[in-house]
Amino acid sequence: MTETSQMTTLVITGMTCANCSARVEKELKEQPGVISATVNLATEKASVKYAETSAEALIQSVEKIGYGAILYDEAHKQKIAEEKKAYLRKMKRDLLLSALLTFPLMTSMIAMLVGNHGTLVQFFHQPMVQLILALPVQFFVGARFYQGAYHALKTKAPNMDVLVALGTTAAFLLSIYNGFFSSTTNDLYFESSSMIITLILLGKYLEHTAKSKTGDAIKQLMSLQMKTAQKLVDGVEETIAIEDVTVGDCLVIRPGEQIPTDGKIISGSSAIDESMLTGESLPVEKQLDDTVFGGTVNTTGLVQIEVSQVGSQTVLAQIIQMVEDAQGSKAPIQQIADRISGIFVPVVLVVALLTLILTGWLTGDWQLALIHSVSVLVIACPCALGLATPTAIMVGTGVGARNGILIKGGEALEEAAGLTSILLDKTGTITQGTPQVTDVIGSTEVVKLFHSLEQASEHPLAKAINDYSQEKGIAPYEVSEFTAHPGAGISGKINQQAYFAGTKKHLAQLSLSVASLEEQALHLEREGKTVMYLADEKQVLGLIAVADAVKTEAKQAIAKLQAQKIEVYMVTGDNKLAANVIGKQVGLDSAHIFAEVLPDEKAASVQRLQQAGQKVGMVGDGINDAPALALADVGLAMGSGTDIAMETAAVTLMNSNLMAVVQTIDLSRATLKKIRQNLFWAFVYNTIGIPFAAFGLLNPIIAGGAMAFSSVSVLLNSLSLNRKMKK
Repeated sequence: MTETSQMTTLVITGMTCANCSARVEKELKEQPGVISATVNLATEKASVKYAETSAEALIQSVEKIGYGAILYDEAHKQKIAEEKKAYLRKMKRDLLLSALLTFPLMTSMIAMLVGNHGTLVQFFHQPMVQLILALPVQFFVGARFYQGAYHALKTKAPNMDVLVALGTTAAFLLSIYNGFFSSTTNDLYFESSSMIITLILLGKYLEHTAKSKTGDAIKQLMSLQMKTAQKLVDGVEETIAIEDVTVGDCLVIRPGEQIPTDGKIISGSSAIDESMLTGESLPVEKQLDDTVFGGTVNTTGLVQIEVSQVGSQTVLAQIIQMVEDAQGSKAPIQQIADRISGIFVPVVLVVALLTLILTGWLTGDWQLALIHSVSVLVIACPCALGLATPTAIMVGTGVGARNGILIKGGEALEEAAGLTSILLDKTGTITQGTPQVTDVIGSTEVVKLFHSLEQASEHPLAKAINDYSQEKGIAPYEVSEFTAHPGAGISGKINQQAYFAGTKKHLAQLSLSVASLEEQALHLEREGKTVMYLADEKQVLGLIAVADAVKTEAKQAIAKLQAQKIEVYMVTGDNKLAANVIGKQVGLDSAHIFAEVLPDEKAASVQRLQQAGQKVGMVGDGINDAPALALADVGLAMGSGTDIAMETAAVTLMNSNLMAVVQTIDLSRATLKKIRQNLFWAFVYNTIGIPFAAFGLLNPIIAGGAMAFSSVSVLLNSLSLNRKMKK
């Protein structure tokens, strides 16, 4: 994104099928200054990246082609929600009216078919009575189709509304002709035109209701956002609106209450239920200075927190935004549906016209030809095709969010299904990431020198040495000229003497021999411990061994990935002996272990696998993992890691449990399976339905019902994903 470009989201109203979303997308892309635009039929949103225009101009361009657009921001969200409710209420009212007026038309037709010619049946079969009942359905309830058809034809982009308007109008006008002007027949089709409109409206109502369920994950996350908070001012609590909370405020949270916003504990301790973030059901113990997140639940103790983030900067708000962005994105597989739906309606119009001409010419019955043509028009709507991919992505990303798996978009969701290799960083991914000192070879002075050098480092191994020194009550020396050598070690001067701490390889580069400690070091490395040496300018002075416990679920997670025919590799800066010991514990052989890899070489490890034809997923949690996460086909960042790792990755795992990697791939494959099922049935439905209608094997009413419920069936199939990973 360039410096001057920006993103905006618009809620689009009035779309009825895939052609509508394609038309709006095309219009937005054609606007001056627009860099890219994506319109999602399922979410009814447009995401636009632009540089030299404005949101107002974009809205006007959408309105110009007959659709509505509202800026999707905090100021308009309430208005959007109210308009959607009002639209659904109007649709329900129209549906009830249409059903009420259509019922006597249908019952009288059925009664006549079974030989009932009673007085009431005869009454409802009179042309004038049927016209009075059908007229409001056709032109009041059905007005939405005429309006949509007008705008679609005006912009030369025919859509579902054109098909429905043409089909029902043909049946309606034929009924008027037969009922009032024809001397040869009195066949009426008012019940067909009315029933088609009723069934399509029913399908659309059910579709909107089902679509609202695909956004349940967002609603659940939004419901976690507090409306008020208890602020402590001069020792007195006062209730304030969440919008009035500012960074630095002191908030009081009692047991059982939700935490209003992000902050750190400044008084008390408690167990915090973070399941809404991580998917982990067990509460996490929190003490003084520990970070807590808005939306999580304080389960046991009374705590006071100092606010660190508010509004859109909180973790919960960022998660909601990430899920919304993902649900509005497109998967590559959707391009198939987009291309087909773009030419579908014009082709159907041609097929309907050919059906009319050929049937009329071959049979000599132009009335029959018209009815066949109506069936083709009605059954051919590409609604199901347009909903096939986005609804599955909405549900899939929602299921992931509820389980602590944040997938940034449809592309990542699709790519994860095809991974053939997974590259796991060792520290913090396979291991706990909290190493501890296990052995010291050398004097207390050696520990003190190690501590002095390592105190400026944020590396997990440095933390282990610093924690160990503090436990022993060892105070550090002052260090000057401190230098970090990534992946190798550190150096600095203490009392004018230069010291070095790091790997055997690092010391060898300094022409320092470790021969005096090599046998002991080798023994420690065979136990899976990481060895770090300390030396001055002349000789090696001692060593410290550090071990990091393997995560309890690591072996099971790796075994499950391997069972799915996925090659699992471990990458680490450790020496080969220590790396192989850890690898053996989790079921990896030496061929699947990349040891002594410097931080800037991790990306090269990903590239090497890709060049071998592998589709690679990289799992990591540190700053030094960011280039590899970005280069991988799918980067998966552990949520316990750094912001830069999570920003770079396509998937963020909010807990540091390796089983989440397995769940991500399972969810991705299940979602892609649903997309393929949806597309298959949408294609089959149209491929079979149109010829059946053209040859007169489908009554227009049945065609209308089939068309209406095809969209609903796609939605219900997508919603069945909710059973995936359900607790």
